[in-house]
Amino acid sequence: LEILVTVLNENDNSPVFAEPNLTKDVPEDTKVDTAIVAREEVSATDADLDTIYYELITTVQDTDGYFAIRGVNNPEIYLQKALDYDKFNSTTLLLYARDRPVTSSDPANTGTATITITIQQSDTRAPWFLPCTRLHGDSSVCISSPYSGRVNISEMSTDPLLLEPGPIYAVDPDYTIRDRIVYSIVGGNTDEVFSVDADTGNLTMNKIVTSPDSFLLQVMATQVNNIRKYSVATVEIKVINKSNFPPYFEKGVYNGTVFVGLPQRSFVYQAGDPSTPLVITAMDQDFPDV
Repeated sequence: LEILVTVLNENDNSPVFAEPNLTKDVPEDTKVDTAIVAREEVSATDADLDTIYYELITTVQDTDGYFAIRGVNNPEIYLQKALDYDKFNSTTLLLYARDRPVTSSDPANTGTATITITIQQSDTRAPWFLPCTRLHGDSSVCISSPYSGRVNISEMSTDPLLLEPGPIYAVDPDYTIRDRIVYSIVGGNTDEVFSVDADTGNLTMNKIVTSPDSFLLQVMATQVNNIRKYSVATVEIKVINKSNFPPYFEKGVYNGTVFVGLPQRSFVYQAGDPSTPLVITAMDQDFPDV
């Protein structure tokens, strides 16, 4: 009697990843749809030779949706949404490998791989002039106010000019890169009256100003290692007459009269002359026409 025995393969093995723990560095400016982890690196094997089904989940809050797999049977991990270093700089993914579909009611064996993603900040933003105000919900923009200052006509100042709201100063907002900033005047510098220190941003005079016309300078801040990253700020320099004297009131004491029961914003009248509003005036010897 000849007996043929067939040994049936029992599903008693779990899928196994060659590298159950992976770490990947991903530049912030990586383009959407770029492969982050190759299929070969995260493919599992099963001794039972079953078809393997994959599922990827994110374990870190607010980082869901950025990474995905190509398909239920293709575990290649790719970038699904543009990254922003200011929103998060690392996350952890769990890749499950099952020998049965997720929707199957049959018992399934599962293997797990942990992928740690570290985001590397890229040089994506132009310099910011300080002080500035960041737009709500937008980390890529910081709005600065124009700088302003004054110089005296026909007078040469040897010190750096005092500006409002502060000295000219810009920083690289990509703070892990923190490229050095250099300054230059790119517009409005009629007759080369002013100079800017390339390293400090201090604004100084080269010559006296003989005209009362104001200057509207454009100062550019450029990154040393990436000249395509630059910003331009406006600096308004008003030319004024030198002030040697303080203002003075025409009288030392002013006397006025008000009447009971008058509404708000009613005139105060001169004492002794209830028909003439009280006027307080000051003069300045430097500015006789003002």
